[in-house]
Amino acid sequence: MKLLPAVVALALLTGCEAAPSTPAPTTYELPPRQVRPDETALKLPPAKNGDTEFTLIGLAAGLPSITGSHAEMLPKGQYVRLRLVVTNTGTSSVLFDSKRQLLVDDQGATHPSDEQAMLIKRQPAQFDLGHSVRVEFDLYWDIPKDRKPVAMRAFGGPTITDMKNANGTDIRL
Repeated sequence: MKLLPAVVALALLTGCEAAPSTPAPTTYELPPRQVRPDETALKLPPAKNGDTEFTLIGLAAGLPSITGSHAEMLPKGQYVRLRLVVTNTGTSSVLFDSKRQLLVDDQGATHPSDEQAMLIKRQPAQFDLGHSVRVEFDLYWDIPKDRKPVAMRAFGGPTITDMKNANGTDIRL
């Protein structure tokens, strides 16, 4: 009878060993998507402005027109489209204004996004970017035909530490 407690203890010790655990993934595995036919995929590191992180993922330059659900529009020069992902890395929400994002051309001129193109393509003008929220969308500009886009000047939005958000961050294309 003295052997029974030892056998029970041994059975409990060997039977209660934790199964080897696999570590949880540290990144989201997003499926790859096709690049649009008129677009070049960009492989640029993310850039920050305030509490907003910008990742530029696609570029289409020299677009001769854009078509929406109700209209086709010709540019004064050429349309440029950037596909981007914005992520709020701060602890508060950020009011993101797509109209503040500027395209810098090869002659150093800056261009605001084209309001009509953004409307036709149903892209957001302003939105509240919540804590840890990630949004992917397009920005459109109409620039002279003889210019080439070289950078986007990104403005993340007012933050607790920079209520004016006066200085943008240039992201080279």
